[in-house]
Amino acid sequence: MWVSTILLKMRGIVDLDDFLGLHFWQGSDFHIYQFFTYMFMHDSSGFSTGITHIFFNMFSLWMFGMLLERVMGAKRYIFFYISCGLGAALVQELVWQFSIGDLSGYTGVNTGSEVISVDQFYNLLITVGASGAVFGILLAFGMLFPNMPLYIMFIPIPVKAKWAVLGYGLIELFFGVTGSMDHVAHFAHLGGMLFAFIIIMYWKKKGVFDHYHEI
Repeated sequence: MWVSTILLKMRGIVDLDDFLGLHFWQGSDFHIYQFFTYMFMHDSSGFSTGITHIFFNMFSLWMFGMLLERVMGAKRYIFFYISCGLGAALVQELVWQFSIGDLSGYTGVNTGSEVISVDQFYNLLITVGASGAVFGILLAFGMLFPNMPLYIMFIPIPVKAKWAVLGYGLIELFFGVTGSMDHVAHFAHLGGMLFAFIIIMYWKKKGVFDHYHEI
């Protein structure tokens, strides 16, 4: 999907992000199916800038998801992954709603370079990527394998999974609250982690993981 989006955009055929990326719910470009399709898209602004991001997303999905799938089973695992992606999308929509406020009384929005209609402004709000679902995978890994040592880049000693995941969550919260790296949907990442926490806690209560003694 990522390569197709880049090639189709370069040739001027179609921008798949406009159709499959998640738009703000009040914009005319929003469609309900985007809650699902956005998580299979990726930043298509350029190959060189996107390759690192998509590599680490897919590497994390493989490295951590592989163990989770063995514990959960294939059907429960895919349900979990999609649910985290949907949760991330829902949180991102709520963040947009509360951060923008009510623009119903405005005829236009000044972007700094031009004045555009409210609907045009709404349609500029779009997010794509698997990161929300992947952060849900990371949270689940930290909950189910809390003491597994992880070797993190630039840290010379192994870090237990539970502390690594907690660190990632706090970093995302800091970036989201301060507005740092504002081109990244930090609250969507946190949304994926939140829904992962709820699902894992519910499954633990139901005894889904009782057969697995390493937890």
